[in-house]
Amino acid sequence: MTEFFGQWMPYEWAWLTATIAGILLIALPLMLSVAMIIYADRKIWAAMALRRGPNVVGPWGLLQSFADGLKVMLQETIIPAAANKGLFLIAPIITFTVALMAWAVIPFNSGAILADINVGLLYVLAISSLGVYGTVIAGWASNSKYPFFSAMRASAQMISYEVSIGFILICVVLWADSFNMNAIVLAQREHNILGIFNGFGFNPLLFPMAVMFLISGMAETQRAPFDLTEAESELVAGYQTEYSSMAFALYWLGEYANVLLMCALNATLFWGGWLPPIEWAPLYLIPGWLWLFIKIFVFFFIFSWVKATVPRYRYDQLMRLGWKVFLPVSLGFVVLVSGYLMLTRYGA
Repeated sequence: MTEFFGQWMPYEWAWLTATIAGILLIALPLMLSVAMIIYADRKIWAAMALRRGPNVVGPWGLLQSFADGLKVMLQETIIPAAANKGLFLIAPIITFTVALMAWAVIPFNSGAILADINVGLLYVLAISSLGVYGTVIAGWASNSKYPFFSAMRASAQMISYEVSIGFILICVVLWADSFNMNAIVLAQREHNILGIFNGFGFNPLLFPMAVMFLISGMAETQRAPFDLTEAESELVAGYQTEYSSMAFALYWLGEYANVLLMCALNATLFWGGWLPPIEWAPLYLIPGWLWLFIKIFVFFFIFSWVKATVPRYRYDQLMRLGWKVFLPVSLGFVVLVSGYLMLTRYGA
């Protein structure tokens, strides 16, 4: 893209223009996708509860999310008198911004990536870890006990499952021998089972890690059955209780952008990303970005399915699963995968 703009302007301006264009090509469709995925989420819940779901605003209710967004924009932004005004307003901005920044290293096709850096996976880990600040700052700045309790729950929950996610991703890095996201996708083509399937998820050693990553992703994004931060019975609406208007909408959009990011990471790290699921030449006629979107929607359907059917965990069960089950199991698989690779790939 830099070469394209370089035909009419100096290299520095061409690079800047190409970078801004790349950001807009990711951010604007992502914003539209978030609006439509909220609609899909509500339709899936409704179908599983034998209801209709949104069906009035626009054809088949497709404009319901935009109507909700307009309603939120027209509401008054109320800031509690005792709140820390500056931190109160910056918290949702942090959450939403961090949710968008991680998409910079997601490969949509071969070479179709905004920032093809060698440490792409480390970048994702670093950016996703920053999301906890938006939650903690919101709970503290509200100066209300319910948001504060929720923020403490959320920070403990997110940090706990990030530890397990880190060990799970070590297994992926060991097998792919790279932190580069595009290289990880290509490695899944080179290491497929029986020369048929593309994806680490088809590997018996890495399939348990794929399942654990999916569940940890639900906990990391505070989706059901791990939505203890919004448990209505004791926390009203969690750390968002005191928020209204666009500040609340930014949390809403940030949450779904994070959910889509976790679905994209599931598809990219374990299930071949933009590669077709089966190594068969005719399947490569379908664009890679379409394969990626199909996989993202499949994982989003699983997220919605779980939310519609699985009851909420107790908080002690949530922490027990993270620290006493996922942490030792993921650490054990790091030893198992590294030992296997030392014997087979690097052994004399």
